[in-house]
Amino acid sequence: MRRPIPLLPLLALLLAGCATAPDDEAGETGETRETREAGEANLWQPAPGIGWQWQLSGRLDTSVDVPVYDIDGFDQTEATVAGLHKDGRKVICYLSAGAWEDWRPDADDFPESVIGKGNGWEGERWLDIRQVDILEPLMAARLDMCRDKGFDAVEPDNMDGYKNTTGFPVKAADQLRYNRLIAQLAHDRGMSVGLKNDLDQIPELVDDFDFAVNEQCAQYDECADLTPFIEAGKAVFHVEYELPTSDFCADSRRLRLSSLLKKYELGVWREAC
Repeated sequence: MRRPIPLLPLLALLLAGCATAPDDEAGETGETRETREAGEANLWQPAPGIGWQWQLSGRLDTSVDVPVYDIDGFDQTEATVAGLHKDGRKVICYLSAGAWEDWRPDADDFPESVIGKGNGWEGERWLDIRQVDILEPLMAARLDMCRDKGFDAVEPDNMDGYKNTTGFPVKAADQLRYNRLIAQLAHDRGMSVGLKNDLDQIPELVDDFDFAVNEQCAQYDECADLTPFIEAGKAVFHVEYELPTSDFCADSRRLRLSSLLKKYELGVWREAC
């Protein structure tokens, strides 16, 4: 959002005649602020309550009759994304932005200095998100991959390291800066982006993200914390693993969440509210 221009600077601009304001000048990328804002205005914006499928393992089943698919960005191909588009689906690119995964093709590009403790999943370790100078180009390359495959949006995972034991003294301010960086990198590439979990920082981040992805908010009685996204007209893609749908679907419908029951391996199986 633009701030109002104070009176004295405005008078100076008027006196300058044909001089161009700095905000209108193209930077090193050749892109003006107006161009960036117009691009972000054209991003896909999923609405509250939209149906979806989240599949990260097994052979992808494209027959589920929903308008949104969330699939693994590394494992799936440009042809797969194009096929989903042909069927009228929007496609979200899942990737990890806050943890190192030892099986990914770019795993060797991450220096040991940014790799911390395990995050509870085999082969995954937290990243030191304070070291932006190292991580930004690595994440930019991953987002380039998502863009080049034709994805509409990105789901960056492990975006709440500051609330976990990562092996690094990561603070809330570090997480805010990093999450906003990832959001901007996605927007710069013409893709919308979802905030994964990180409930405590939703009030600060809801304007930076285009939707939310949450795991187990019903189990931990936290779903109301996602209301700022719904009030902003932004979808909340929600999954439970351990509760039956009878325990959370009524509240999900009331809160206008896009809720599923899934198994932890995130295969084909799903039960929608």
